[in-house]
Amino acid sequence: MGQIVNGEDLVLGTCYYPEHWPESMWEEDLKRMLENGIQVIRIAEFAWSKIEPVEGTFTYEFFDGFLDLAKNVGMKVIFCTPTATPPAWLTQKYPEVLNANIDGVLYRHGARRHYNYNSPVYLEKTRIIVEKSALHYAQHPAIIGWQIDNELNCEKDVFYSESDSVAFRDFLKDKYGDLDTLNNAWGTVFWNQTYTNWSEIYVPRTTYSDSTNPHEILDYTRFISCSARAYAKLQSDILRKYIKTGDFITTNGLFGNLDNHQMTRESLDFLTYDSYPNFAYTKEQYDKFSRVLQDRMWSRNLMEIRSASPCFGIMEQQSGANGWNTGMGAPTPKPGQMTLWTMQSVAHGADYISYFRWRTCTMGTEIYWHGILDYSGRDNRRLKEVADINKKFKKLQKIAGAKYQAQVAVVKDYDNIWDARLDVWHGDVEAVSQQALFVAAQKTHTPLDYVYLDDEKSSVPLKDYKVLFYPHPSLITPERVKILEEYVAQGGILVLGCRSGYKDMTGKCVMDKLPGHFGELTGTDIPEYTRTCPGERPVTIRWGDHHLEAPEFNDQLMIREGCGKKASVLGKYEDCYYEGAAGLILNKYGKGQVYYFGAAFTEKTVKVFLEELGVKNPYRKVIELPKCCELAVRKKDGKEYFFVLNYSGENVKIHVKDTMKDMYTQKVTVQYPISQK
Repeated sequence: MGQIVNGEDLVLGTCYYPEHWPESMWEEDLKRMLENGIQVIRIAEFAWSKIEPVEGTFTYEFFDGFLDLAKNVGMKVIFCTPTATPPAWLTQKYPEVLNANIDGVLYRHGARRHYNYNSPVYLEKTRIIVEKSALHYAQHPAIIGWQIDNELNCEKDVFYSESDSVAFRDFLKDKYGDLDTLNNAWGTVFWNQTYTNWSEIYVPRTTYSDSTNPHEILDYTRFISCSARAYAKLQSDILRKYIKTGDFITTNGLFGNLDNHQMTRESLDFLTYDSYPNFAYTKEQYDKFSRVLQDRMWSRNLMEIRSASPCFGIMEQQSGANGWNTGMGAPTPKPGQMTLWTMQSVAHGADYISYFRWRTCTMGTEIYWHGILDYSGRDNRRLKEVADINKKFKKLQKIAGAKYQAQVAVVKDYDNIWDARLDVWHGDVEAVSQQALFVAAQKTHTPLDYVYLDDEKSSVPLKDYKVLFYPHPSLITPERVKILEEYVAQGGILVLGCRSGYKDMTGKCVMDKLPGHFGELTGTDIPEYTRTCPGERPVTIRWGDHHLEAPEFNDQLMIREGCGKKASVLGKYEDCYYEGAAGLILNKYGKGQVYYFGAAFTEKTVKVFLEELGVKNPYRKVIELPKCCELAVRKKDGKEYFFVLNYSGENVKIHVKDTMKDMYTQKVTVQYPISQK
């Protein structure tokens, strides 16, 4: 995969915008980058007008000159397709390329990502600018790879243009074939929504109560994902015709209403992420993240990107204060925080780290989104810290390509993610459990992965994990159950939570005995269920000596008929009118086990499961550290590399119980202090 994310090197980069600065500054900037360890820059993602200033007129001189300079000084370049910001001449002449709000009001020129993926005009203009850019620049020796667009589905992940309605109809025709099938799938007999002509179907529109058909919205979300993926593939297919052997194609970010896993398989060599842990300290987000793990929460996003692209990079890594003139203000990273966040990314599998940005912009919306250098460009402590990180990287080169180690994984799938966004009952339990699983794993120093499931496979082999948590798969297919059955039959342990299996893939509730397709695998029957009442005494489930919290929703369980020899009740409800009903059932299936827990998961409950299932803190015999530290382990060629990340801001001591070498100092040690510094 070329000169970054190749399994051999840890590489530093930064984002640079030559169009923002006088040409007289370019050479000095590039040389200063190189002097401080930055080997790669990303350019051009917002520079369409530098290549096509007016329709049909192409001028290549600007980037020709910059690329030649980069080559001469020894700087490597990631070149971007500039489609995230269409030029004014395009949106003025062809307003149909613009996205719109749900009422059809167009998002006008002046920001970014204001186009829609389904405008025939925009698709054609995209083909032209990508083809022209690749044809002219792809063979330049300074270029080592390409980024498609910028942050697909960022800012807006819903689209309501006329072109989207037309494309949505085509999507539905391909999926259902005829209107009778669609009407049945969407349950349109409810509230007299039956369609008799394809032209009657639109992307969602405003209704008086903001309620609309949930089965339609689920398909609409799938349609958005397909549209974004098709847009990425359109560009990738063009680039493949022109790029040099060894050059890569990627895109950046991890955004909603998009199957990032499928997009990566279809169009990319690897995926990159934009990591901004400083969001935990913005005025808008502080209260939310201060209750949990603040910047440590960004490890959750890094786990997500790793699930889609086991080899990955960071295209935008936090380097300065962040904020727009319209909001999102956050403080300047403290001394050592850049290093902490960089190593957070590396600990989770990133082999390429590119800082956003080299210079802080003096104009536009992002004047408060600081880079390594401030407005004056003079040397500062953040630049000094980058140079120090480069020294650390030179000592960590052996880690490149190493695989993150975890015995436990959380299973996810896009259908349930999207359903949870539009279904409050599903969304409430999912939000509580997903946070609890991550936080409990972090605080117990239990490395965790995410794996994604579809009808054909999972994103990584399930057999790699001793325990899988699949908290609330409301939508499920027989094909996905079969994948899980094979995992359990071979000796795996699967833990399911409430509300599992009660919907089909259209989002309609099934008429089978719950938990639907999970019945045989779990050995459970669910004759009754209820949401919990927030004003009443908290419900618990007693499991041995444990009194497990059972919030949000309670499935009242029974052993499924015919499963009595394999299934057993482990826990019963307490402190509620259904006290004594089963709340936790264990079913033995093949060589493995399935636990059905009838509620959402809390941090305390997850910790009990980790302990009882023998996967809590798997490295406790090797290393002991306080809760304020995250533990991550990567493995390569039989060697394990331990990352201890201290988020407290204070010096702490860790106890190394086995012989280890400090890769920074090369000293063998058994106990030493670490801090952010």
